[in-house]
Amino acid sequence: MAKLRVRAACTLMGVMMLTGLLYGCGGGGDSEGGKGTTLTILNNWNGSTGPDSDTTPVTQAIEDKTGIKMKIDYTKGSEVEKVNTIFATQDLPDIYTGPAWGGELDGIIKAAKEGQLVDLSDKLDKYPNLAKAVAKENVPPALYEKAIGGIDGKKYMMYQNQPATGDDVNDWLYGFYVRKDIAEKVGVDPQSVKTKEDLYQFLKKIKDANLSENGMPVMPLGGFHDGWAVGIGSTLFYGTSYVDKGDGSLENVFFTKAYEDYTLYYRKLISEGLLDPEVFTQTDPIANEKIKQGRIAVLAAHYPAILDASKDYVKSHPGTDYIPVGPLERAGAEPNRPDDLAIQGNNVTVITKKCKDVDAALKLLDYLASDEGFMLVHYGVEGVHWEKVDGKPVAKKEWFDKFYEDTTGKVKRDQGIAIGLENMTGMDRINSVGGGDIWADQGRLAAMDNARKILRPNGISVISAFNPSDVITKAPVWETLKPSIDQMTDVWKQAIFTKSDDAALKVLNDLRDQIKKTGYDEAIQYVNEQLKGKEVVKLSMPN
Repeated sequence: MAKLRVRAACTLMGVMMLTGLLYGCGGGGDSEGGKGTTLTILNNWNGSTGPDSDTTPVTQAIEDKTGIKMKIDYTKGSEVEKVNTIFATQDLPDIYTGPAWGGELDGIIKAAKEGQLVDLSDKLDKYPNLAKAVAKENVPPALYEKAIGGIDGKKYMMYQNQPATGDDVNDWLYGFYVRKDIAEKVGVDPQSVKTKEDLYQFLKKIKDANLSENGMPVMPLGGFHDGWAVGIGSTLFYGTSYVDKGDGSLENVFFTKAYEDYTLYYRKLISEGLLDPEVFTQTDPIANEKIKQGRIAVLAAHYPAILDASKDYVKSHPGTDYIPVGPLERAGAEPNRPDDLAIQGNNVTVITKKCKDVDAALKLLDYLASDEGFMLVHYGVEGVHWEKVDGKPVAKKEWFDKFYEDTTGKVKRDQGIAIGLENMTGMDRINSVGGGDIWADQGRLAAMDNARKILRPNGISVISAFNPSDVITKAPVWETLKPSIDQMTDVWKQAIFTKSDDAALKVLNDLRDQIKKTGYDEAIQYVNEQLKGKEVVKLSMPN
């Protein structure tokens, strides 16, 4: 479920003016203040991409300011596999940036312990923008203890996208969304769908309606690449990945009846043709093509991704907008409880031992994390793409219209905007320093506001408690246990495709036995000891 958070794929791009530079080397050698240096950057986000041209107005402005060029590579495939591969093969960039959760972060921690990263402990005080983003008060406590605050007494990681203020909290509005016209065809008010049974019956009505588009059947429920994010129905069954056993001690939810019920519910969706069977193997282009063809009735993901993917179809088929389903009940939550969101910066950046100019790398990153760099990366070049009105950035109509007319995002990327450099801009100040999303059209903003009113009737609460998932990685047996824990998601997928409920439970129980044999009991005891007396995450919604 780590990638629910998921994940509209963030992208980075830079400029490489020198040719013949081998990937994995910090180009330019020694240079005064980094001038003339070319830095290689790996953007470890699956599906990320950049503009067609080597040079964009934004990347050129960064080079003009810092004297540093960038050559950025992109990940196509598993981020966990990529991070493990680059350190195993030593095919390293100067700068690595990628997800701050799950196996991706574990791979970075492992690299730190192996001495493959630059120790920043005595350097960050010279770079105030970077230092601020990793200050203890600006990082979720469990994540600070696990990684950001130091590994074996040394600091290696820079942290991005944690909201600087409450005004900067970005709620991606994860949920189930149905095409408005289809809900009307089957005669169901999406807001009447509250329970797991309601959702099942709703999908069944869509299936029974035998809808088709261009001679192809409409699938009741679908998602994006690798099944993102159809599994968010888990919140109907349990509150978070570690649950209270009833005596105050914690248990991984994988060992609970609630997890079995969740698995069997999805097995029923698959077996009855209510969930697209290709959803866990399809690529993002294939998923987007299905949406553009009008072949998916209900989508599970965050709303911006759904709005982007459906934009072409809605434009040519007015009235087919995706609108929220629910709000659905949450297991263990009182009806009037604000939605608990695990909002945290979703990106870590490190400098590898292969970097030939560490000072240049820090200079670049500190500039990107400055207010000036933040505005440049998020909005483009002042005076070209936007201008200040009453102290706030306002998009120039010429560029707003060009971006709006381009449903692919290519025009914006070719200007160097929204290509992922924002992942290295320190704390998120999109509202407190910036002016919000100045490139969003009024229809999009209205759709987001409407969805927020429906899905967040009681507002939100930002989680600051300790997450047991972070704590367990420090257990002495973690290295032995981790390979078994890492199989949970794949085994769940295997279970929901079995021929019977008994077969599905057997698949779960086989892995449960393996997890137990590889040190789980000792690890969960360690977790309970470490978290005794501390506030622990008990409820969490994807964000």
